[in-house]
Amino acid sequence: MRVYIGSDHAGFELKARLVAHLAESGHDVVDVGAATYDPIDDYPPFCLETGRRVVADEGSLGVVIGGSGNGEQIAANKVSGVRAALAWNSDTASLARQHNNANVVSIGARMHDEETAIGFVDLFLATPFSHDPRHQRRIDEMAAYEADPTPPVLPAG
Repeated sequence: MRVYIGSDHAGFELKARLVAHLAESGHDVVDVGAATYDPIDDYPPFCLETGRRVVADEGSLGVVIGGSGNGEQIAANKVSGVRAALAWNSDTASLARQHNNANVVSIGARMHDEETAIGFVDLFLATPFSHDPRHQRRIDEMAAYEADPTPPVLPAG
């Protein structure tokens, strides 16, 4: 599987470790950057480009890494077609794929030790989407809003 991966300075070391680990695991890894450690770089360009490449390459997945993973998830989700999820435990890593068909996982490098963070990414990549109709319906609702941001009709009650 092709995996795009991007991070700022806070995730730089974890990104290098993940690039090697994922390649060793047989994935086709594309390092979106940062190419060098810069303690004052900003995460949005790396996350936006990772998301853009995932959307353009059907069947691929992405990983964005920063200090907490929060801003990185928000930035990636600005790309139309990205469904980025913040993984903070094994359940959120697998449910992001299983229920939400997330195509990008966000990891907080300062929130987890390296082994745990790598485990989240492995779990995310290995978990298939369930194709449960209720989950697909929800994904379709979000995609429809992306295409036409008309306010939704809320259920009566």
